[in-house]
Amino acid sequence: MILLLIVCNIFHAQTNNIEKGIPEKRTYQELEKEFYNGKTWDVESKRNIAKYYLKKAKQEKNNSQIAEGYVMMHFDETLPNALKYIDSLQLITKNSTENCYPARIYLLRGNLNLRFDNLQAALNNYILGLKYAKEKRNKKQIAMAHISIASLNNYIGKHAETAKTFRHYLYNADYMDEAEHDDLRLNLADAYIEINKMDSAYTLIQEGLQSSKKNDNVYAYHQNLGLLGYYNLQLKNYQMAIDNLLQCQKYFFTTYNPSKRNENYTLLNLGKSYAGLQEKDKAITCFRKIDSMVFKTHYVYPELREVYTYLINYYKSNNDKENQLYYVERFLEVDQILDTQFRYISRELPRRYDAPKLELEKELISNELKYRKSLFYIVISLLLISHLLFINFYFKYKKSEKKYKKIAQDLIQSVSENRVSEDIELKNRALPNNLPVEDGENTPSKIISEDIVQNILKELEIFESKDQFLNRGITLGSLAKKIKTNSRYLSEIINTYKGKNFATYLNDLRIDYAISRLASDRKFRSYKLPFIAEELGYNNEQAFTLAFKKRTGTPLSVYLKEIENIKSI
Repeated sequence: MILLLIVCNIFHAQTNNIEKGIPEKRTYQELEKEFYNGKTWDVESKRNIAKYYLKKAKQEKNNSQIAEGYVMMHFDETLPNALKYIDSLQLITKNSTENCYPARIYLLRGNLNLRFDNLQAALNNYILGLKYAKEKRNKKQIAMAHISIASLNNYIGKHAETAKTFRHYLYNADYMDEAEHDDLRLNLADAYIEINKMDSAYTLIQEGLQSSKKNDNVYAYHQNLGLLGYYNLQLKNYQMAIDNLLQCQKYFFTTYNPSKRNENYTLLNLGKSYAGLQEKDKAITCFRKIDSMVFKTHYVYPELREVYTYLINYYKSNNDKENQLYYVERFLEVDQILDTQFRYISRELPRRYDAPKLELEKELISNELKYRKSLFYIVISLLLISHLLFINFYFKYKKSEKKYKKIAQDLIQSVSENRVSEDIELKNRALPNNLPVEDGENTPSKIISEDIVQNILKELEIFESKDQFLNRGITLGSLAKKIKTNSRYLSEIINTYKGKNFATYLNDLRIDYAISRLASDRKFRSYKLPFIAEELGYNNEQAFTLAFKKRTGTPLSVYLKEIENIKSI
């Protein structure tokens, strides 16, 4: 109890000393400069500056400065308390004529929700902030809203859009102060790394390092150094990345104002760098520490999927089922949060460990002994099903083979009886030659004179009898030109009197010729298929074999085999 009183007295003494260290005559501008200069990491000191600022403004009944006091008070508070200060800000500025309101309120709420990982609420507030900033034509607030929304885009993977926005404001917003410019440059470098513009990213990182050194901003220096580590990691310069990130780890884990994001991403990239060097134990140490931090702070981000995937794979390879199961469960917990808060990111599921698979794996691990017997029966069942499927396939194959043989034998018989074309046409239920197709007003008899029809049919008869269809490169146009007519007349007459289009007509002539010649000409049959295909006017062997199967209903190989069987008898 005595010790507790001593501690309390020391605390109050320090507080009083801090308050005494704020002279009554200090101006609002001096207090703001001390609060926002970025070098005061003592949260309690900053809070006391904010309290004094607000107290001074209320005593002077200066609404504009009271509003600024509420803004200062909301920093480093819990979400409920911070929101109360923002609500007070909204109330005090309700009738304000300053053109930064009400947009500033929504932008601050957006930043606050982003800090506490409420991305949906952050985005909604940023959109409202942008709306009001546009209404008041406040260029800087419009820029801040766009930049904030771009940061969310970067977070959910829209890196190209993000880079475009950051680049625009980095080089075209002279109303940004130096600190805002530095943050923008850092974020643009990060976006450049994501879209693999590595040279541009490196240039910006070096600028950031030099600027932070010049301004003696240790925090900004280590932010840029951490990004340099990520840059080296992406280039697989693992040792260089580790050297950068170890410095960041030393700083971010000892600073008076710890940042969950800086701590997590430093460890994440450090662990990935160790993994790149196959130093698995060091990588696991980093990733386990990340899990511990996530468990305590509930700060989650998409890259955690990689962390838990690595942990699960590591313990799985070591047959450590207890740890494997633990990290599977942790992954599922985090995945559920990500799915709720980052639904855009949740579409990018890991290649090997999505949630359903992990649920199944968890169940299999937990009940491994129980399911061994079941697994045996499953294997037996699968083997039985496979066997039945094989038998079914075999009989279907045999049935098809028998069918193909019968077709091939009928074709060979047709050749011997000189009725190949007729048999195939009947089989395919096509119209017989020289039988007009009734088609109302569009039949050739209605639009083409009978003399022309007969002349074209006579030329087609010559074309067929002299085997001119075997010539390569025959087209409807070239044949029409040869028989001194036009393509339209020729096409309509072939469709009407041959019962098929030109391509089918030409193909059928070639295949019918092939059927007859292969059966009757042993020398022709002994040639290799590419040569036979070329002789028949085809560009390649595949086109010929496909056309043969389509026309006859049996593969060419079966037909050739049946010919040899019959000829050998």
